[in-house]
Parts: sequence; C-alpha cells; structure tokens
Amino acid sequence: MSELLGYIIRGLPFGCVFGLVAVGIVLAYKTSGVFNLAFAAQAFTSAAAYYTLRNDEEWGILPAFVVSVVVLAPLLGLVLDRFLFRYLRTAPALAKLVTSLGLLVAIPEIVKLVWFGADTKYSPPTIWPFDVGVFKIYHPIGARYGIDGGQAVTMVVTVFAVVILTLLFRYSAIGLQMRAVVESPRMTSLVGINADRVSMVAWMLSSFIAGLAGVLIAPLYAQTEVTSFTQLLVAAIAAAAFARLTSIPLALLGGILLGILQGMLAGYLPTNAGEFWNIVSTGLRPSLPFVVLFLLLLFWPGLRQKAELTDPLSGVDPPPPGLAAAERSRSLTIGTWVFGAIVTIAAIVVTLTTLDVFWVGIVTKAVIFSLIFLSITVITGMAGQISLSQATFAAVGCFSTAQLADNVGAPLLSLVVGVVFAAIIGALLAIPSLRLGGIYLALATLAFALFFDSVIVPLEAVGGGTLPPQVTRPDFLDENQAFFIFSVVMLAIVGTLVAFVRRGTTGKFLDALRGSETAATALGISAARARVTAFALSAAIAGLGGGLLSLHEEQANYGVNFSPFLGLFWLVLVVTLGSRTVEGAIQAGLAFALFPELLEAIGFPGELRFVLFGLAAFSYAKHPEGLVEAGKRKQLERMQRRIDRRNDPGPEVATT
Repeated sequence: MSELLGYIIRGLPFGCVFGLVAVGIVLAYKTSGVFNLAFAAQAFTSAAAYYTLRNDEEWGILPAFVVSVVVLAPLLGLVLDRFLFRYLRTAPALAKLVTSLGLLVAIPEIVKLVWFGADTKYSPPTIWPFDVGVFKIYHPIGARYGIDGGQAVTMVVTVFAVVILTLLFRYSAIGLQMRAVVESPRMTSLVGINADRVSMVAWMLSSFIAGLAGVLIAPLYAQTEVTSFTQLLVAAIAAAAFARLTSIPLALLGGILLGILQGMLAGYLPTNAGEFWNIVSTGLRPSLPFVVLFLLLLFWPGLRQKAELTDPLSGVDPPPPGLAAAERSRSLTIGTWVFGAIVTIAAIVVTLTTLDVFWVGIVTKAVIFSLIFLSITVITGMAGQISLSQATFAAVGCFSTAQLADNVGAPLLSLVVGVVFAAIIGALLAIPSLRLGGIYLALATLAFALFFDSVIVPLEAVGGGTLPPQVTRPDFLDENQAFFIFSVVMLAIVGTLVAFVRRGTTGKFLDALRGSETAATALGISAARARVTAFALSAAIAGLGGGLLSLHEEQANYGVNFSPFLGLFWLVLVVTLGSRTVEGAIQAGLAFALFPELLEAIGFPGELRFVLFGLAAFSYAKHPEGLVEAGKRKQLERMQRRIDRRNDPGPEVATT
C-alpha cells in the first residue's frame, strides 16, 4: 500500500499538467470550434522563452514568468485569432485541422530560428522561488514521501487555474458569450455582441493556458525540445477525450488519472527481466497516453457521436473543384503529356550526365519521397481520410527490408516482403478504426505512430538497437546512377497504378465515400471494405518507399527519415501542394528533398522549409485542391481564353 501511494504521488505533477493542457484544448474547442493541435507549439514557445530569460539572460523568476506566460502567450493567441482563425470560423473541420498542423510544424521552427537555437537545451528551473524546498507527506504506517517545491507549485497552480476557468464559464457574461459565439457568430452579432472581440479573448485565454502549461511542464523533462511537447499534447488529448471535449473539470480529472496510471506503470513494470522486457517496459511508460487515447477514441461512449460545431446561419460550402485534367480538351491533354514527358526525360538525362555523386543521391532521395507521398494521395486525396501514420508505414517497410536483407541476403525479395508486411499493418490498423473519421482518425493514427516510435523501434529485432541496421544493395544497383534509374522506374509504376486506381471502380467508390459516407452506403458501397483497401494500398506504397530508402542509404535510418514529427510535416506538405493528384505528390517529394539543400546553398538554414511549408498550409482553406492543382486550373483558364479569342471571328459587319 505504501508503494502504491508513492507511485501515485510520483504521477500527480505530470497528471496535473496533462489536465491543464487538456483544459486548454477543451477551452479552445468550446470557444472556437477548433481542435487546436498547435497547442503543443504554443506551450513550447512560452517554455523556450522562459528558458532563455532564466538561463541565458539570468532574469528573475517573476519577470521571466510574466514575459513568457502573461505577455507572450496571450499575444501569440491574439495573433493567431486576428490573422488566421477568425477567417476559418465557417471553414470545414479538415481545413482547421490542416491549419493547426501547419502551425504545429512552423511555430517551433520559428522559435528556434529567431532566438532558441537548434542545440540541446536542458530543463529550465521551476517557478518555485526557493533553492531548497521539499514537502513531506506522511502515511499512517510511517512511510514518508517527498514532493519538491516545483511539483507542489505545479499542482496548486493547475487546480487554481481550472477552478477559475470553471467559474468563468458557468457564471460570467464573457463565458456565456464565448459559448454563444462558437455556436453561431452571426446570430451572436445580431443580438449586439461583438463576436470578434469575444473570439479574441477566448484565443488569448486559451494561449495563456498553453503558455502556463509549457512553463510548468518544462522543468519535469530532461530537455526542452518540441518532441516532448508533442507527446504532452497526445496525453492531454487523451484527457480531453475522457471529458468528451466538453467538461473542464473532467478534463483535469482525466489528466490526473492518466498521470497516476503512468506513475503506477513506472513503479510496477519490471526493470530487471532481461533486455527485451527492459526495452518494452521503458517504452511502455511514456507510451501509456498513446494507448489510452487510442482506446478512448474507439470505445468511450458519446465521444465519436459529438456533432461538429457549425453555424446554422452560415452558407453551404461548395464541393472542391474538379481536377483540371478532367476538364482539358483531348488535344490539350496530349500536349500536356508530351511536354511533361520531354521535361522528365531531360531531367533524367541531366541528372545522369551532369550532376555529381552527391546531387545524384539527393535527386534519388527526392524520387523516393515522391513515391512515399503517393501513399498520402491514396489515403487523403482519394479516400478523404487524415492519416498521421504514413511515416510509420514507411518505417515498417524500411525495417523489414533491412532486417531481412541482413539475415537472408536477398535485398529485392526483402523489399517485396516489406511491402506486404506494411500493407498488412495498414489493414490491421484500419479494421479497429473503421468507426472513426475526421479528427478522431487523425488522432488514432498519431497515437499508433507514437506507440511504434516509443515501444517497437527500440527493439533490436526492429530498429537494430543502438546502431541502425545495415543494408547491402543488389550488385546491379550498386552504382548510384543505376539506383536512380531503378527508383524512377518504381515511381513511374506506382504513379501509373495510383492514376488507374483513381479512374477505376475503387477510385470512384473512394470518391463517393469522401463526399458522403452515408450516401455512398445507401448506394450499396461497402465503406469498411473501401477504407481497409485504401489503408492497405497506402501503407504498401509507403512501405515500398521506405524499403527503397533503406537500399539507397544502405541503412535503416529511422530518426532522420521516419520520425512522427516528420510524418506530420509530410501530410502538411502534400496537402498544401495537392493530395488529389500524382503531380502534387511528385512536386512535394521534390520540394522535401531538394528545398533544404537549395536553401543551404544560398545561405539559409535548411530547417526554414518547415516554416515556409507550415505557413503555406494556411492556403488549404482557400485551395483545398492544393496549390499545384490551383495553378494548373489558372493555366488552363488562361489557355482556354486564348483559344476562345483565337476562334472568335469577331462581330459581323453589317452590309447594305
């Protein structure tokens, strides 16, 4: 019993911060209708500012806290509302999700580029103002448990903040106005309430909670890095799901329970049961929130049935425009294909004859990532589902190819087996996720990706332990030029396959499901079969790309190529440029691999790509078809106007 109490006390500080972040997520959702995945980036911003002021500038606790939490955090919320989310109130939920993902990618990189830097930063000091301070908790049987001052302040501040927020929402006029604005900004304006002002206050308050949570949680981590805050976000989302995205007190309770469970798991899991179980238990402790989130999304009653917040006075959003390729004339289509073939052949010839070994390797990597991004074309562009585990599927193909090639000695056969294995994993993930959609499917796949990262990758049979598994290419692909040609051929085959699937029966089924699953089911389309097919196909494509990348680099480098954070950036990049076409995926692959090298060649840091493409995700609300497709449509319209003017004989001249 005394051990149990000790484990509970150990988990309370983390649980309080989980609950505080969950409260902020619920607050943002209740007051703006936005499931704010950028909450982790906002928390990281205040934590980074507090670290810089306390450690580098040697400010005192109070001024550093005031600047980073009381000033900077609400100011960031004001900027996000005034220049972005105010214009997305009536946008589809998918547009809000993509925008928040773009912010999650861009904001931490902006912070690093502006003042925080990319080198390792350890945890900042707590806001406890004394050098020494331990509170002792006594148990009736005589045991004693200690909580340091920072942990005590974290718990007290969290409970105080939640009580104030609960009272604010239930008994104040501004709380009532916040709830009214999210239900219908237009109707609220009709009764004389300034909806813009109320929304601004709500975003500033939510951002303040994010900043407060960031400063409180940062001292509990070994390092101040964005990955820790992303994992914190998932834990908080699990607590918010426990509260069904509605109750602030339940969100706090869910976070505290999750922290207690994590403390108990850390205490009771074996640590001396062999290398395998040591690795598993070490990974299970931080991955508990991911498992809890996945189970809550699947089984927690009433959560998935929660209707999306919509304005009854808003208009109906038109469907996204059709593909430009479907509206071109036959002659223009042929001309486009011929021009594209000429450009492609010229690029291949230049790569093989002009570029050195380094740039051939970079271009080959761009081709492989283009192939991987075709998996997002299938699952998001065709099926309309948001999957945040595509990098994980690619890692499955990468590890399968590497391990089999190392043990069996047949690289190409290992590549095929890796593709099949990735497809099986994708189908297995799709089966329990059939009842999910939209934001809930995105969260479930993110939880799976983080679980894979924490528990599966450290296993020696998968990730190779401390050193990544080494891969040997087949003899006929040993030269970089030969492997480049092989990668181009594989991209052409997969791109053609995706194009045929999109035009075929499966593509039409997926298109119908993307428009309305209810209507598609009424027409006799099996939503379950179509979704499992889409997941399996997209996972197979990602697995093929991951296997090719392991052969190209001759090792399975997970941390550099397939981390969950990179998977988020992949989705943002492909959706921004165009997830509905093969061309969009190819251009996304080229941008992903070539852009950082080009930036560094002209004197800019390669990480600037995260900022540029993360901010470019804002365009999704205006161009859900993607920037590439929008550009193609404009070119098509210009060419059509020229053709019309050329064919127009002009006004007839009257004769007498």
